Amino acid sequence: MSGKVAMLTAGGLAPCLSSAVGGLIERWTEIAPDRQLLAYTSGYQGLLKGESIAIDEAMRRDAPLLHGMGGSPIGNSRVKLTNAKDCAKRGLVEEGENPLAVAAKQLQADGVSILHTIGGDDTNTAAADLAAYLKENGYELTVVGLPKTIDNDIVPIRQSLGAWTAAETGAAFFDHVGNEQSAQPGCLVVHEVMGRHSGWLCAATALAYRKRIAGRAYPSNFLMGTALKDLEAVYVPEMDIDLEAETDRLKKAMTDHRFATVFVSEGALVDTIVAEREAAGADLPRDAFGHVRLDKVNVGGWFADQLGPSIGADKVLVQKSGYFARSAPANADDLRLIKGMVDHAVTSALDGVSGVVGHDTEADGRLRTIEFPRIGGGKAFDPSVEWFVAMLDEIRQPTG
Repeated sequence: MSGKVAMLTAGGLAPCLSSAVGGLIERWTEIAPDRQLLAYTSGYQGLLKGESIAIDEAMRRDAPLLHGMGGSPIGNSRVKLTNAKDCAKRGLVEEGENPLAVAAKQLQADGVSILHTIGGDDTNTAAADLAAYLKENGYELTVVGLPKTIDNDIVPIRQSLGAWTAAETGAAFFDHVGNEQSAQPGCLVVHEVMGRHSGWLCAATALAYRKRIAGRAYPSNFLMGTALKDLEAVYVPEMDIDLEAETDRLKKAMTDHRFATVFVSEGALVDTIVAEREAAGADLPRDAFGHVRLDKVNVGGWFADQLGPSIGADKVLVQKSGYFARSAPANADDLRLIKGMVDHAVTSALDGVSGVVGHDTEADGRLRTIEFPRIGGGKAFDPSVEWFVAMLDEIRQPTG
């Protein structure tokens, strides 16, 4: 029996974490039942603090239950191992200590030879830094990551785990929220969808929502109908947004139907909004990775403020589906994707090949272990894809 196999989940939640953990436990138990498994709790925070769970026989037996659960069964956190100042401030390392050295020492003490990281580009690039540090110091560690992000914006991975579920769940969320427009005439509903750099999730959620309501029957002569349930606009970061023209278009919708619905990605016009807020003296907080905290920017609220009065809305409602969507259990499509990636990840780990598992868009979409230096974040959504252009045409929104 070789060294232990460890795993951790990190970053924000996604509807794949529980299933991916369960899948790894199942696969390792299936093909290498004698390998000891452990999970670091709360991501890199647990690794730095030496907090882990040994996967015992009962946990192996119950691993299949994780496929039906949301959240992370081993906890998450946002920790940047190369940000020593932040790690020290949070009490994860002593002042002056190198977090990479602390993490490496803990892995050595625990006898770990394989580490599975389940997270986004930040999580997996941190894993690459850790593996490189260990190699430089004479300790071989195979790191095989699984790509988690509901934004679906990891370069060069075609589809990240959890994104399909998040879109489907966000659509279900809005199916209920949209009925609020029947509570008062002249209502504008702004549905803010997660997606810092990429508009994929917002666009995919809008598509899933319109598929969900397509063909739905409504009683004759009542106020509830297709016009109430449909949407008027989808705003993503990759599109030019002519707010003046959009105001005129949405004002007509408000006049014709007494309500209007807008889906907006939390990254849409975010640079403009941040610059505007900071110019006005706002001090917007940033996380350990240097990202502006988007919950403090409140993109949906900004669009509501810009559009509401201009289109004559009597009531403006901003609703955010992010936490509801990202904490859901994986749907059938994601479960299939997770299974394929998990199986490949274990094989890759046994072969000593490090990287992030995914369908490589630069290698004909093949499922492979992608080299860490090629992993990045912020993969843009292509607003010229046929399904998105067709949807905008159907809701009579200019493509921009």
